[in-house]
Amino acid sequence: MRCRSLLGSGGVVAAVVVATAVAAPAPALAAPEFAPADEATVHPGVMTYTDGAQCTANFVFTSGDDVFIGQAAHCAGTGTATETDGCDAGSLPLGTEVEIEGASRPGVLAYSSWLAMQANGETDENACAYNDFALVRIDPADVAAVNPTVPFFGGPVGLDDDGTTVGERVYSYGNSSLRLGLEPLSPKAGTSVGTAGDGWTHDIYTVSPGIPGDSGSAVLSSTGEALGTLSTVQLAPLAGSNGVSDLSRELAYANEHGGLGTLTLELGTEPFDPIL
Repeated sequence: MRCRSLLGSGGVVAAVVVATAVAAPAPALAAPEFAPADEATVHPGVMTYTDGAQCTANFVFTSGDDVFIGQAAHCAGTGTATETDGCDAGSLPLGTEVEIEGASRPGVLAYSSWLAMQANGETDENACAYNDFALVRIDPADVAAVNPTVPFFGGPVGLDDDGTTVGERVYSYGNSSLRLGLEPLSPKAGTSVGTAGDGWTHDIYTVSPGIPGDSGSAVLSSTGEALGTLSTVQLAPLAGSNGVSDLSRELAYANEHGGLGTLTLELGTEPFDPIL
């Protein structure tokens, strides 16, 4: 589905100055100013293009002053569509430009779970198979055009960290060009077939299923939490289902191995409404 010192004049004075400096609290980082949801041009569900490969962006993340939009790691893959083991598959390097629909300037690939796992010598087979997450740093010129709300459904209202149960409702928003711009086909509702891969993946059925170009798109839980990112189209054993990589696992790995500081999932500014 391929669709980065000042000294005081005396000892006592100097001691007071140093003590005061140590005790002073660090300045708080200002929260990013997001555009209203109905005016934003960069948001979950927009298309990203990495060296010609088309994918659908999932959620918005921040770290300090940096704002990122998520996509699948395999969107920057250099191999075939069947190369899905992130510990072996080839990838374009960090720093690669990524076109973002609705942005005036390209973003850059700032993190790839595939590259991070290879640099880390990852041996967990489930992580290698299902950790499929990348972050594109949005150019500062476009940050004011960003909103983190998932179109149609609203949210996310938080981060899902307990997986899914069989039959649980799930919601997604894909934007593949293969749908020829038919917006009613972008929002999808469905059910989970359960959690697998030691919590790294969830199989879901939706109407309609995710197709090439939907790679990386946001998946919400039944309560509007960010559950995962769409990774694969399943041909067996559950034909027509989609494999969804668990976002809580992916984000934890990125925070430990990504070198981007503390990444935070930004919540939607509009309430979650699952009526389809």
